Amino acid sequence: MTTTAPSAPGSSQVPGAPGRSLRRGPYVCGLDAAMDVVSGKWKALILWELEDHGVRRYAELKRGLPGVSDKVLAQQLREMEADGLLVRKVFPEVPPRVEYSLTEQGSALNTALESLGDWGRGRIARLDAPA
Repeated sequence: MTTTAPSAPGSSQVPGAPGRSLRRGPYVCGLDAAMDVVSGKWKALILWELEDHGVRRYAELKRGLPGVSDKVLAQQLREMEADGLLVRKVFPEVPPRVEYSLTEQGSALNTALESLGDWGRGRIARLDAPA
């Protein structure tokens, strides 16, 4: 079983994500630092999916996130791995099996986003929009 580790602090590129530079500060405030790792339409939903279901394989994540393309999901997962939010485990089997799970930092970020989700549910109710 192989586990990939987050990028070293001196890294400047996200592995496998051409053109995406890792920001490591300076940040204007804590919110700036948080948004640096959670930016992207699908990252918060990936965090929620992994928190809700624990370990997930790629196809399970894709089924749990209707509308995400393979390209975007793969890119977001690479970025989240590089930011230390999740762990990607590759099992040496045929065919290869890959599993994703949250790190302590990913779980902590998911907890921090709960109040934002509460606010969003209130917005849905105020707008009388479907959930």
